[in-house]
Amino acid sequence: MYVLGSLTLGDFNPQKSDIDFIVVSDADFDEDTIQGLREIHTRFAATDSPWSKKIEAVYVPQYALEQRTSSTRQYPQVETEFPFFMGPLEDGWVFQCYSLRERAVVVAGPDPSTLLKPIDRRDMAPAVAKICGLWLEQSQHDPEWLVWVSHQWCQVFVVLTLCRMLYSIATGDVASKPVAAQWARNNLNQRWQSLIASSLAKKEDQNEIDLGELAETIAFIQYAFDQSQVENKLAQEADQF
Repeated sequence: MYVLGSLTLGDFNPQKSDIDFIVVSDADFDEDTIQGLREIHTRFAATDSPWSKKIEAVYVPQYALEQRTSSTRQYPQVETEFPFFMGPLEDGWVFQCYSLRERAVVVAGPDPSTLLKPIDRRDMAPAVAKICGLWLEQSQHDPEWLVWVSHQWCQVFVVLTLCRMLYSIATGDVASKPVAAQWARNNLNQRWQSLIASSLAKKEDQNEIDLGELAETIAFIQYAFDQSQVENKLAQEADQF
């Protein structure tokens, strides 16, 4: 069992942050184990604990730690909106694996560096392309997604997540949203300064963004997608030598 997230990245806020953890097994979970996990998490979610709705967890066999791209295989998981469900690993799973290997706090088990191979920026770029590509497709063909991202807190999530992904493919490391946003302000084109500064300043704002901010957010998604494509091309060229 390994703790990740803001607790290990230095930006944990007891009033706002979630507790993120990964449990690794040496084999697939059988139906009895899955049902037991479901009961545990459902009971905990119904308690008055301040953390009952602030858990993010995934249970995986060790072989899933070598998975770099998404698949249809389903694993036991918990998110803040769902006490327990079975689902595929997120498109950004490679970032979780990096955090597990390099930043996790061990609750029980061996050093996580013994469980999976090192991960570098070349492993991260395909995930960035996948996530940004999906967002771009939704921005063109999914009106419900446009409504979602037009809410300030959702737009902030997208912008700061883009900062984190751009930080990762540039440095090969993983950072919290505030740290990645500050890096982006210091290192990216001047064009994005206002968008990032606005996202940092309005994190708690529940209003809707205007059409100009929406267009700039989509442009930032396109920029991150293009950067991931550059990194993918460089990785392919390096593999040829």
